[in-house]
Amino acid sequence: MSTLLQPGMAGTLETTVTESMLASSVGSGKVCVFSTAMMVAWMEATAVDVAQAALAEGLTTVGTGISVSHVAATPLGMKVRFSAELVAVSANGKGLSFRVSAHDEAGLIGEGTHERVVVDKAKFESRASAKGQAQ
Repeated sequence: MSTLLQPGMAGTLETTVTESMLASSVGSGKVCVFSTAMMVAWMEATAVDVAQAALAEGLTTVGTGISVSHVAATPLGMKVRFSAELVAVSANGKGLSFRVSAHDEAGLIGEGTHERVVVDKAKFESRASAKGQAQ
């Protein structure tokens, strides 16, 4: 595995909450605020970016776990900044643990941990495809 994956690597992404990101739009609630589902997706995307920058061609990561709290609501039109920091790499270099957080313009809205595993993209997609064809 890549020795470029090291604890301390970090990155950020930013978005502005649109109507398509609201809980009422994605089906995760009836309120018109930034959905937990979208917060989790953006946290995951931030971790993907951190890891992908250090991986050899043909490798990528897949999510295997996430544990986050969503502690504050964010309205339509507000900016949200997501952060991911690689805090641990397994001995074989494949398991990655991230600390993730999200802040809107007023402060913290969510935080937690996210786990990913390094995979060979072509092999992973081939196995998934074969599984679908077996049924």
